[in-house]
Amino acid sequence: MISITESAARHIRQQLDKRGHGLGMRLGVKKSGCTGFMYVVDYVDEAGDADQVYEDHGIKVFVDRSSLDFLDGTEINFVRNNILNQGLEFNNPNVKNQCGCGESFGV
Repeated sequence: MISITESAARHIRQQLDKRGHGLGMRLGVKKSGCTGFMYVVDYVDEAGDADQVYEDHGIKVFVDRSSLDFLDGTEINFVRNNILNQGLEFNNPNVKNQCGCGESFGV
């Protein structure tokens, strides 16, 4: 299961509204970085056959089955420390280690 906080849902909805179309957001992982994997976020215009869809606070999150084991239980949050430091944050219970810069993680 993937969950979204209210602040993340508001942010994602604003981005979809600016874009003018889209079914929701895609969350996935790819091999990268010094610890193994990094998150991949994109818009979704069309659902794929391998997508698992989660909906929270009116936002749909699409996760392909190959990424699901790495993301199961993740909470998506939107944090704003100041006007220059803001973005989506992934609270992923599967992460065992993370690189120093926070760009990649290991499971």
